[in-house]
Amino acid sequence: MLSRSEMLDESLGYVAPDYLEQYNDDIESETILAIRQERQTQLFEPKSKRYYQAVQAVRDIQSNEFNFSGSVVKVGQGDELSLEQQQRFNQALKVFSPWKKGPFELFGTFIDAEWRSDWKWERILPHIQSLTDRKVADIGCHNGYFMFRMAHQKPACVIGFEPYAKHFWNFQLVQNIVQQKMLHFELLGVEHIDLYPDFFDTIFCLGILYHHTDPVGLLRKLHKSLKKNGEIIIDCQGIPGDLPVALTPQKRYARARGIWFLPTQSCLENWINRAGFNKINCFFAEPLSTAEQRRTSWAEIDSLSEFLDPENQSLTIEGYPAPWRYYVIAHKD
Repeated sequence: MLSRSEMLDESLGYVAPDYLEQYNDDIESETILAIRQERQTQLFEPKSKRYYQAVQAVRDIQSNEFNFSGSVVKVGQGDELSLEQQQRFNQALKVFSPWKKGPFELFGTFIDAEWRSDWKWERILPHIQSLTDRKVADIGCHNGYFMFRMAHQKPACVIGFEPYAKHFWNFQLVQNIVQQKMLHFELLGVEHIDLYPDFFDTIFCLGILYHHTDPVGLLRKLHKSLKKNGEIIIDCQGIPGDLPVALTPQKRYARARGIWFLPTQSCLENWINRAGFNKINCFFAEPLSTAEQRRTSWAEIDSLSEFLDPENQSLTIEGYPAPWRYYVIAHKD
């Protein structure tokens, strides 16, 4: 089996020890490796060129200073870099705009992302078991904000599932500096989670289900990959209402493509139950706020306030019920 370092040009970044070698007998390693080989080619395709060039341009910048314990993922100190290094590093950061997940503070530069991901993590943290020494999946890990927050608890490993090259390189920009050996970014989607049967102690499925045409089928795959007595944390966009129903938009929802099913709370809980999970607890149910998803200087794009009806904020621009967020924790016997 090829090692992770043999699969990725080491000159472009820090490569954590390959977990496939450690857990070869527990997961479908050969299939995962084959998908990895095929997908890693996209990292160097022309459309990804500016992202990997940005990362390569700052490969010389290192620091032993980082802090993942607070709301802001902090790496380095502003006075560590020369003026030339700071300018070069800030240019690399701008390549990844708009920053969707955060906040980060990288060598003194504060990156206020579109989403207040720290709010989500602070809601979740009181309800989960400690991640120390656990095998964790972060489904749809994006740029790795939550993975870095998880690293603070010293898990055995965190595997981030995210099929987009831009997000890989955004993660790699930070990982090259902090070199967290328990963090692994795979260019996989949630549909590949069942290649890890009975493997994960904790699964985070945040902001994923409503983007897929078969949410119950995905939940069954997630159930298959969770160990006995493991727990799953689900954050799902939905709609208000008492009936166990889901909205299927005709085309777009809040101007977004790829939205298929937006459940009520009871509908989401029924999905989770019918997928085989138990001890289901919805610990947060509120409308999505324009203070949580908004335009910033690092995300100069239309955001939630532009996606809602300007005359009636309880509706989307298309006339659908405005989004709620439901956070659910469930377990596997």
